[in-house]
Amino acid sequence: MFFRQLYEPRLAQYSYVLGCQDTGEALVVDPLRDIEPYIRLAEQEGLRITHVTETHIHADFLSGARALAQATDADLLLSDEGGDDWQYAFPHRGLHEGNAFRVGNLRIDVLHMPGHTPEHLNFLITDASAGDLPGMILTGDFIFVGDVGRPDLLGLVEDEPGIDARMARCMFDSLQKFRALPDYLMVWPGHGAGSACGKALGALPATTVGYEKRVNWALRETDEEAFVVRLLTEQPKAPRYFRNMKLWNRRGEKSAGRIPAPRRLSIKELEALRAQGALLIDTRDKLAFAEGHIPGSVNIPNNELFTTWAGWVLQPAQPFALIAPESAIPELTIELFRIGLDHAAGYFTDVHYWVQAGHELAHLPQMDARELAAALAAREAVAIDVRDAHELRDGFIPGAISAPAGRLVRGSLQPETNRRLVFYCGRGDRSAIIASYLLHKGFDNVTSLQEGIHGWRAAGFQVEARGDANLPFAEISVEEALQRHVAQTWTLVDVREPDEFAQGHPAGAQNFPLDDFVEDEVIERLRDLEPLLLICNTGNRSAMAAEWLVEEGIGRLVSVAGGVVAWQLHHLPWEK
Repeated sequence: MFFRQLYEPRLAQYSYVLGCQDTGEALVVDPLRDIEPYIRLAEQEGLRITHVTETHIHADFLSGARALAQATDADLLLSDEGGDDWQYAFPHRGLHEGNAFRVGNLRIDVLHMPGHTPEHLNFLITDASAGDLPGMILTGDFIFVGDVGRPDLLGLVEDEPGIDARMARCMFDSLQKFRALPDYLMVWPGHGAGSACGKALGALPATTVGYEKRVNWALRETDEEAFVVRLLTEQPKAPRYFRNMKLWNRRGEKSAGRIPAPRRLSIKELEALRAQGALLIDTRDKLAFAEGHIPGSVNIPNNELFTTWAGWVLQPAQPFALIAPESAIPELTIELFRIGLDHAAGYFTDVHYWVQAGHELAHLPQMDARELAAALAAREAVAIDVRDAHELRDGFIPGAISAPAGRLVRGSLQPETNRRLVFYCGRGDRSAIIASYLLHKGFDNVTSLQEGIHGWRAAGFQVEARGDANLPFAEISVEEALQRHVAQTWTLVDVREPDEFAQGHPAGAQNFPLDDFVEDEVIERLRDLEPLLLICNTGNRSAMAAEWLVEEGIGRLVSVAGGVVAWQLHHLPWEK
């Protein structure tokens, strides 16, 4: 039996080639859109690709299954277990629970394991030349090393209330089937650490059924309700390009196609593209970009973040060009091709040529930890944490506003504040991308924290954890505040000064300046308006207002964490 696991680090994706050396037949599982590596590998091993399949309809990359089957005249076998809504919309041989097919001496048994997606399959592999017992299982995005697939991606394309919880319950049922498998089976997953298809994937390339039963949190949880809550809680934000991948892969669109060869752009061509609204993607490292870049360009460094963030920032039909050295263009082009971004107008190799042509460079301001600490103490800056919610458990800069990076890319208003907006993440990579994107969108007071919260800790500054503050009132997020205001008719009270309120405020808010709380008449009016959502600029004055009102006997109130800065960054309803 021939077996090879192929790994794509920027997608943290595994695909597989299995073959029977006796008959020369081969099976490819979960191929990427660029199919040449599979064809070359088969040729090198003296095999011919006779079967192509995939575990499910992928959301994070374009599948090459259809194109590979056509190129090799192979049998295309795909799941028909997705119900009416999740059927592949192109010719294939359908697979169902209990089916089996052979590739030479290899027997592949089909298991339906819904949860990550409705149609999801696993493949149980038996090498008949070695015996009757299966030796491995290919689990796709069902079971990972130490984790399971997220159940919420279907919600990107299906507007059905409760669909996430329904898929989580399917996952729980599928895990019971997995528990019945023999412990010795090798488990080969569809993704490794770094994938957005789960919460906490392990870095090992494989595991066993028995090991996962012992250590995988999902297999150790026996209460279905607790499992559903935990699985749905704190999933990382799904990149917005996932929706397109899901739809294209279901319909078989963009499967084929040649990897493009973008052309080198002249200064005049680059100037013309900028004038036409093309987006420039600068792939240099964050420090080089900060020191000087072509105005309006967005920094997506050429590292393991590149593919995901290109998918976040670029729209499928949006014209764009790359700023990168010529040697990097082939690799970058393949990465973009894998997610359907195969329409680059060209590339430009060096921003210094831009300067030589008489143009100026723009700069992205940077702060180190000590500079930020001083600016926060002087109330000259607001720290904005762009990490996902689950990352905040490890601590965040005291007083920071949480605004996950994905939400900022989808749309945000520039906060009407004279404080500098200082974005940070773990080590400064995501925040540099976000800061550059917001500069491109017209934000004019953006700064990135060098080395992120890692640098903050290294400089000796303390971090805050959820629940650290011993407050006599609750703090809630701006999203929850909006929900309470709209659905539960809580009164939204803006405690800023009238001139601040007049410049702009959350829709439906009433203005009660904090300084007026000394008046009994104001306290009584607020008492009549309970329950209260108290909001200010960043959360400091609303916290003071909450303490004041609690002392006055008003208990049905909360303070809105992050204030109107967070409100605008999250693009919530705003009026003037």
